Amino acid sequence: MGYLLLLLATLSWSFVGILVKSTTGFVDSTTIAFARFAFGIVFLGGLLLLKDRALKLRFNMKWIWIGAAGKCCNYLFENIALSIGYSYGNILIGPIQTVILLVLSAFWFKEHVSVRGWIAAALCIVGVLLISWNGLSLSELLQGGMVTSLLYGLAALGTAFHVLSQKVLIKEMDAGNMNFSVFLVCTVLLALPLPWTFSWSGEFSVYGLLALVLLGVITGLGFYWFSLALKLVSFPIAVIVSNSWVLFSILWAYLFYHDPITIYVIGGGGLFVAGLVLLNLPLRSAVERQISRKMAGPSGGADVR
Repeated sequence: MGYLLLLLATLSWSFVGILVKSTTGFVDSTTIAFARFAFGIVFLGGLLLLKDRALKLRFNMKWIWIGAAGKCCNYLFENIALSIGYSYGNILIGPIQTVILLVLSAFWFKEHVSVRGWIAAALCIVGVLLISWNGLSLSELLQGGMVTSLLYGLAALGTAFHVLSQKVLIKEMDAGNMNFSVFLVCTVLLALPLPWTFSWSGEFSVYGLLALVLLGVITGLGFYWFSLALKLVSFPIAVIVSNSWVLFSILWAYLFYHDPITIYVIGGGGLFVAGLVLLNLPLRSAVERQISRKMAGPSGGADVR
């Protein structure tokens, strides 16, 4: 059962790129982000009510709001970048987030980061640079490649703060109710600008609506499946399998949108997957232990896609 849950989480994360891409001609990026959270709380809330018969909401903690702000930025910038780039582009968020957390650990929390951690960060950076370059000329890179990379960098910064909020909040809340509280705040925050930002193609699309619903399922249940899997599957196996979503994402982009998969994309993806695995194996990463110890919260850290 643990392997099935792990596979469900991994595969669900891998479909985010093509699902967002399929909705970009249907509604605007802000609406997509709002729908991801709105449908997410419906599915997660329903699951929690079936399981516990109650929802334990908390809104009086600053890290709920910090986490919500970070996750809103994550989804908004990710959606914008996917709308103008390839449907596998969001694979850049994970390695950039890893580097950000390492830097925060070293310079904000004043903790020692091991040599293995810096080597992993270097692999992630080189992988990101290869994919961002993707063989483009300097003019093409400045015109489009750098813009999408910057957007993914901002998305990664947002999700890094969401991860930090999880490490603080998990001490006082279970994962399900913690994420429900954060996602509910996200839904409200993103509903505020909708009267000014809402844009619709004017045509009803069954596929577009289905994609939004599936994105909500992934948002609401992806992390929950992963957290349950961690209780049943060894951590090293979970690290390797969960990071494979990057490779699946590239595959779906090629099969569904015929996005060009170059040697730069394959090489870059391989490098930062190696960096992510190196950071977490054979033990939990130094940054996981250091941030957790500093903030008095348990380690963990797969972010919700």
